Amino acid sequence: MFRLLIWAALIAAGVWFWRKYKASLQTTKRPADPGAQPMVRCAHCGVHLPRDRALSRHQEWFCSQEHLQQGPKAPR
Repeated sequence: MFRLLIWAALIAAGVWFWRKYKASLQTTKRPADPGAQPMVRCAHCGVHLPRDRALSRHQEWFCSQEHLQQGPKAPR
């Protein structure tokens, strides 16, 4: 009976250490780049670009002055 309790304690300790080890690996992942810019999609051609480089009109984003003048592409 005593052996069974020892084995149960060893298994419980092993599971606890394993979970603690896995949790520490998840928290040490590299955080997102603080200098990253949010991306937007051009309403005309669909290209993604940083929001600070995009042109906006009526809550729509465009990648160039040409696309801004042409407006959003008609849905098919």
